[in-house]
Amino acid sequence: MKKFCIYILFTCLLLANTAFAGSKPAEPEKHIEYMNIEWWEKFNDENLTDNLLKVYEKNYDLKNAALKVKENEQLVKMQFANELPSLSLSGDLSRDLRGPYQQYGNMRIPTYSQYNYLLPITAAYEVDIWGANRLKTKSVKQQLEIIKQAERATYIALCSDFAADYFNLIKTDEFLNIQDKLIAVQADIVSKTKDKYEIGLCPITELLAEEKLLTTLKEEKNTHIKTKETLINSLRVYLADSSNGIARNKYDNITLIKGIPTEYGTEIIENRPDYLQEEDNIKRIGFDVRVAKREFLPKFVIYGQIGLNAYHLDTLFNSASQFFNAGILPSLDLFSGGRKLALLRYRKLEYEEALNSYQKTILECIKEINSSLAEYKTASENCEEALNRLKMQEEIYSLMEDKHTIGASSDLDVLYAKEAYLAVKKEEVSNKINSLIATIGLYKAAGGIDLYKLNGTSL
Repeated sequence: MKKFCIYILFTCLLLANTAFAGSKPAEPEKHIEYMNIEWWEKFNDENLTDNLLKVYEKNYDLKNAALKVKENEQLVKMQFANELPSLSLSGDLSRDLRGPYQQYGNMRIPTYSQYNYLLPITAAYEVDIWGANRLKTKSVKQQLEIIKQAERATYIALCSDFAADYFNLIKTDEFLNIQDKLIAVQADIVSKTKDKYEIGLCPITELLAEEKLLTTLKEEKNTHIKTKETLINSLRVYLADSSNGIARNKYDNITLIKGIPTEYGTEIIENRPDYLQEEDNIKRIGFDVRVAKREFLPKFVIYGQIGLNAYHLDTLFNSASQFFNAGILPSLDLFSGGRKLALLRYRKLEYEEALNSYQKTILECIKEINSSLAEYKTASENCEEALNRLKMQEEIYSLMEDKHTIGASSDLDVLYAKEAYLAVKKEEVSNKINSLIATIGLYKAAGGIDLYKLNGTSL
């Protein structure tokens, strides 16, 4: 009897420890490999990689994505627990109050009352003959894989969007620099045109046109200032830091990425998170369909109880109060109102819908990659053309200065040539940054994979 009491006490402690074990949630695991820092280092910009590492450490969207994975890991554990036996301890204290004249054949029992002390340990296990519980666990695991791909997609999107805004901020910085020079040049033009007007060498309309252009340039500067502030605020959100400035490179130190393959095989879509999510979703629903089919089959539960049952507290731990029972409980629903059949049809329709979504995703992936590739090619070609145009305009400006040196051109001619050069310079800056952003867009469309590692036939 003493051993039995110790066994009961030990079981209670075990159940208590199980209930409270692991109550402190684990820190969500983040994936530095999703950042693909090796790829971003190819931009030769330490400020960019440093900022991306800060995004990795502080960004709230990345933290929430990691927490989503942790949440679904717990769902997997919860479902897996359904495959295991259950053990529970439940106590019961009751008092029976019997009415008079209870008749059992020729035996009459008078009015009485008594306590009943019951302390059983109950074990139950559903025998997974048809594998339904295992299939449910596999389904939840596939859902976990979908969430993991969603987390990876968050990393790819955040890094790409941050890098795009980062380079746009550098472009805006250079635009403001050029705009200040344009305003200074146009102010000189207005001043010299005013002198011409005062001595009668030009009409008032020419002076007004130059003054109008000066106001337009100032308006453009204000727009660039607004864009700069907007980009800085956006980048601060990525960095989860609203107080510090954004460390960034200078435009003159920006280098283009060369030699990226411009043809890829159709297998490139296999790197994309949305494609992998659709694959996992088909597998998940496939498991659900098989589970719905097994709902029509009987279930078998093995159960057992061991414990103490007494009518007096002082005899609760006596050997005579011990009891044990065990058995197997088969169950089969003979009629459920069509619920199981409706569930099976629902799962099959859901599976068909997932197949359609899968096919559509393939087309969307190919379209997005082709569009990004076309944008990258166009941006690269435009960048080359803008650079050539800038060189030609620079030569024109240099020739105009030479003519001015020998007295063959006026100060205004030199200023107009300089203004034209600065305008072309803005176009070159825009095309160069657009080429970098198109490269980032292609990286994002390819599923966050190093573009130098992909090649093959075109889609």
